[in-house]
Order: sequence, then C-alpha cells, then structure tokens
Amino acid sequence: MAIKIVAFVTVKPGAEDDFVAAAQICVAASRAEPGVQHYDLWRETSGARRFVFNELYADDAAVQAHMASDHFKAFGLAARDLAAARPEIIATEAVDVAD
Repeated sequence: MAIKIVAFVTVKPGAEDDFVAAAQICVAASRAEPGVQHYDLWRETSGARRFVFNELYADDAAVQAHMASDHFKAFGLAARDLAAARPEIIATEAVDVAD
C-alpha cells in the first residue's frame, strides 16, 4: 500500500539558502531510490522559512529504506543545525486517490 509523507520544516532566519542546498542533495538522491514515486520540496509562500517535503512511496518498505539511506541521514544531520524547531512529519495512506 502506498504511503505519503508530508514533512514541514521551519528553518532559522538566514539559514534558508543553506537548507535548500542540503535538501536538494537529499531530494535528488531520494528520487533515484527504488520505491520512491515522487519526492518534492516546496517553500511556503508566506514567510519563506517554512519548507514542505511531499513524498510518495510504493510501500512501508520503501519508507524504511529511505530513512536508512546515507543521504537521508546526512541531510538530517545538516538540517538539525539549520532548523528552528523539530520537523512536523505526517504519514498518510490513501483513501480516495485519482490515478
């Protein structure tokens, strides 16, 4: 069963560019993982310091593989110093989704 993850990260003032640079490395590597159907990074239009990861995985095994990947771990370490607070992470499953 497909799993969608939405993660919200607010970064410290002035850390936006460094966060984007670190995130883009993770995004590119994540898109190449088996079981990742899409992995996108968005920025909230008001405020510009809140970022949204929109991720879709084939199943929970793909989520677990992503979380164990070296690029995800490296990004987590980098983001820890750039984030203003702990990320808010929401895992969801499909109820009624168009193809």
